[in-house]
Amino acid sequence: MITVERLTKRYGAFTAVDDVSFEVRPGRVTGFLGPNGAGKSTAMRMMCGLTPPTTGTTTVFGKPFAELVNPGRRVGVLLDASAQHVGRTGREVLALSALTMGVDKRRVDEMLELVGLSPKEAGRRVRNYSLGMRQRLGIANALVGDPQMLVLDEPVNGLDPAGIRWMRSLLRDFAEAGGTVLLSSHLLLEMDAIADDLVVIGHGKIVAQGAKSELLAVAGSVASSLDDASLLAALRGAGLEAETRPSGGLSTPASPEEVGRVALAAGIVLTGLGAAENHGLEELFFDLTSEHGREEVGAA
Repeated sequence: MITVERLTKRYGAFTAVDDVSFEVRPGRVTGFLGPNGAGKSTAMRMMCGLTPPTTGTTTVFGKPFAELVNPGRRVGVLLDASAQHVGRTGREVLALSALTMGVDKRRVDEMLELVGLSPKEAGRRVRNYSLGMRQRLGIANALVGDPQMLVLDEPVNGLDPAGIRWMRSLLRDFAEAGGTVLLSSHLLLEMDAIADDLVVIGHGKIVAQGAKSELLAVAGSVASSLDDASLLAALRGAGLEAETRPSGGLSTPASPEEVGRVALAAGIVLTGLGAAENHGLEELFFDLTSEHGREEVGAA
């Protein structure tokens, strides 16, 4: 588990991360969302001990990251796929990590196969890798220590649709095996497909967090009847808010049970009644962050 408590980072007068608190739980994929410049990358760097916080703490498995013994065996990290030694081959990058962590060298070939880098590609210098290949190598490097947790910042950048699908499957399997995943991505459709929990940040502050299903849920009902005008009047007469829908019928914050009771009392025949449809993640994201878009250049 990752526990973030009141994490703050200031650069002079600019506050990149402002009093952020949340948890990342085992067996779940937690999506970390926010506009460019919202503070996601800075927060993730502080969690991994790469950037000192101004105030606040982060614990990983109950300890600060810097206090973990052989941290690569506990936490796999990919914060910047371009930050790899361009003069080494892909295989050399993984072999050095395996040697540093005391991992069996056979793990190198296993990870190259897992991420889809062929022997020929593994023998190339990283300077000759595409962004997608660097992402795959970065994931292999994060996994080579057989960690229990992954912290990944925009890991699908540069991947083609097949690669994105592969990444989704890999992370889903990792979480379902009991692993912990913190994932930052600007691809909302992919986050919608994979995340169990969401943490949404804007201007360095948490603007929403919780289970994705709860954040996307919409209270209320949609209803249609043989006489929608009368149903609208009956609902409003009962003190319930309601409005007509462009596609027909009515929407209301009232529960289906409340709508049914009002219709019955008014003698109105309902032709349809159900819970309101959930928000899409894209709609939720823009609703939450419309006032928190990037206004100035600062720490990402």
